[in-house]
Amino acid sequence: MSINQETQNNLVSNSHSALLGIQHLLAMYSGAVLVPLLIGGALKFSPAQMTYLISIDIFMCGLATFLQLFTNPVFGIGLPVVLGCAIQAVAPLQMIGQNFTIGTMYGAIIASAIFVFLIAGVFAKIRRFFPPLVTGTVITVIGLTLIPIGFVNLGGGSAAAKSFGASNNLIVGLFTIVVVLVCSVYAKGFISRIAVLIGLLLGTILASFMGMVSFQAVADASWFHFPQPFYFGTPRFELSSILTMIAISLVSLVESTGVFFALGDITKKPIGETDLKKGYRAEALAGILGGIFNTFPYTTFSQNVSLVQLSGIKSRQPIYYAAGFLMLLGLLPKIGALATIIPTPVIGGATVIMFGMIAIQGIRMLEKVDFSNNKNILVAAISIGAGLGVSVEPNIFQGLPQTIRLIFSNGVVVASLCAVLLNLIIQPDKIKNPAESVKQQES
Repeated sequence: MSINQETQNNLVSNSHSALLGIQHLLAMYSGAVLVPLLIGGALKFSPAQMTYLISIDIFMCGLATFLQLFTNPVFGIGLPVVLGCAIQAVAPLQMIGQNFTIGTMYGAIIASAIFVFLIAGVFAKIRRFFPPLVTGTVITVIGLTLIPIGFVNLGGGSAAAKSFGASNNLIVGLFTIVVVLVCSVYAKGFISRIAVLIGLLLGTILASFMGMVSFQAVADASWFHFPQPFYFGTPRFELSSILTMIAISLVSLVESTGVFFALGDITKKPIGETDLKKGYRAEALAGILGGIFNTFPYTTFSQNVSLVQLSGIKSRQPIYYAAGFLMLLGLLPKIGALATIIPTPVIGGATVIMFGMIAIQGIRMLEKVDFSNNKNILVAAISIGAGLGVSVEPNIFQGLPQTIRLIFSNGVVVASLCAVLLNLIIQPDKIKNPAESVKQQES
């Protein structure tokens, strides 16, 4: 009797899956809370408003993840993905909230999410524009552009701070890296699969002995908080705000496409047009709910891809636990606040490894490309160069209109556009035959 791929990948006990789920939660937690912290701070939210925003955002991350896991004919890609706030939405949402109202911000989120749901099928048809040359290049750039964020966190979280790069930050960050490395290389079985979780725990324990851990956030948090629709008021719909968020949503779809293909490559699951359409729709539904419950748009988190690769567990079972834990933490802010005690340098140490593995996954995808062909070299070289260049110096587009500048200040978007357009222009013969492109992607 044959065993399907999901069953093969799912031979993990519930307790082990739960621990792997916690590892996924901790890997994305800082990224998930970063968006509400940045936007709430920019809009001068009160402590009570910030408490709601962070708690319900975590709850919605879990709900959004469930929407992708529960695959059905309408939505859900059925891959081991974790969804969180789209970091690229921070600047435009701050701009909308400051120039208009908070209701306008949430109206734009809802309207753009509805737009994405409606055009999901059309957007999925461009799958043939994402052969291994393009997707491998994009995933590589995603990893390379995230690595500096991990390094900044390792140094303390802010390069402008006087304590940045202090010896205590470097000690706990490097200690976390060593723990993850030792557990991954020398430990056996399940211990090696939760190397990142062990690194985060032991790094936090060391940091606590060095006086770097504060439980004040736990003491200040309430015990229970339930989602309330339109907590900050009813949505308002303003055209320029909606168009801005539609543009940012399309950026998220480009990034999600690369992540879907990367996970498809890791799990050996061919990703077709129908899969992409259902994946886009799940993100759109999450965005609609985010607008209703006054949180944010949600997208597939690339940092969790490396955990799937690192743990070797490629089923959805640990992600179900991660989603459940996220929803629970969102309802119980005092317990959820425990995850906030992990010092930034500890998170930085773990994410340097994880982000590096994302880049390596992209390089592995590029192994399928024939680089004896100079055309392929040019497409990859220009795209990676442009993506990294924009990430290092985003102000290069400061002379452009605000909406366009927001889009082109994202290195991943620039790399994606360069890769797609150059591949289309330089090698049109490879794009004209969708069947051949599908065959190439699934080989």
